Amino acid sequence: MSKVKVGLVQMSCVSDKQANLDKAIAKVRDAAAQGAQIVCLQELFTSLYFCDVEDYDNFNLAEAIPGPSTDALSAVAAELSVVIIASLFEKRTAGLYHNTTAVLDADGTYLGKYRKMHIPDDPAFYEKFYFTPGDLGYKVFSTKFGKIGILICWDQWYPEASRITALMGAEMLFYPTAIGWATDQDEETNQDQYNAWQTIQRSHAVANGVPVISVNRVGFEQDGAMKFWGGSFVANAQGKLLYLASHDQEEVKVVDIDLNESDYFRKHWPFLRDRRVETYSPITKRFIDED
Repeated sequence: MSKVKVGLVQMSCVSDKQANLDKAIAKVRDAAAQGAQIVCLQELFTSLYFCDVEDYDNFNLAEAIPGPSTDALSAVAAELSVVIIASLFEKRTAGLYHNTTAVLDADGTYLGKYRKMHIPDDPAFYEKFYFTPGDLGYKVFSTKFGKIGILICWDQWYPEASRITALMGAEMLFYPTAIGWATDQDEETNQDQYNAWQTIQRSHAVANGVPVISVNRVGFEQDGAMKFWGGSFVANAQGKLLYLASHDQEEVKVVDIDLNESDYFRKHWPFLRDRRVETYSPITKRFIDED
């Protein structure tokens, strides 16, 4: 398949898990009505972003994967003939939890999951309290509408993650994400942070010659202390912005992606061909020093 229509769902969330799931499903339907073939939901879309505090009660938000949410989304995927990318809080077993994205194919088949590899621990983003680092490795899923690589939020800062996923054959990289501004920050800092976030992801598109689709949440949370900055975007295989969402509105947008561009850009800017793979072994070190 040379062209694919990708749907982005950028939305705000509330404290009611079922209400968020119902809202997401309604927006998937909207995207499908606009012609979307693959629909990506934002990180942890069934809840508010709960990692702002270390609270044991929040573990009650987790569920099995496959489980209730994937069952509901599988039925929608089959009904609408769309691929759905769904980021969920996974309860693997008693006391073991992951930040996980499930992939449902266009016939409703559950294709598998990717568990977030890089876990942050910053003020208001205390994810290491909740999430065990992923142990499934990097993943590519063969869907009806192409081979998709999934990475999650904090993974977006790491070129190693995008490179490995692209080398596994991903034709598109999807990043469900949840990131925002502290509302007591100045506007210059806000823009510097957003530009860094967008730039690093667009660089993954350039370096690997694949489109990047990043879907972020939007709206005020944490009692107004955090404004999730939206700004979801699609970049083509040369890093060109094909779509940029607002910072303060919910959006459902369908964007056309030409997968043939990857071959064109990789031939004209042959970054994959020119890699000196025999020189890269030091990258597995924590830091290159004498110890």
